[in-house]
Amino acid sequence: MRQIREELAGITDTAVAAVDGLLIAADTGRRIDSEGLAALAAAGLGLAQRTVAATERGELRRMVTYGSQGCAAVYPVGEIALLVVLGDEGLDVDLLHEEFPPILDRIAAILTDEA
Repeated sequence: MRQIREELAGITDTAVAAVDGLLIAADTGRRIDSEGLAALAAAGLGLAQRTVAATERGELRRMVTYGSQGCAAVYPVGEIALLVVLGDEGLDVDLLHEEFPPILDRIAAILTDEA
């Protein structure tokens, strides 16, 4: 998890959670409640997936929420988990989206014992 944060400037925190919101792993600071973050991300991802399905937009790739001090991106990891990436105002979100597909594949392989 720490390697993910170190590879792209602007990433401040990361977490992997099961789709039911249970925390699997986290690299977060003291101010972030990792378990609460996992639960919120799972709920948001579920809503985003339903929205994409209801509007016939294909398969959800990611959900991104922007705030005044940065953003939170949530990526599905197969059908079993999700990856949350928190970034500050310096995070290049377009680069994040380009760089993350292989990372998501690696996380999926680890979680399904295919690594």
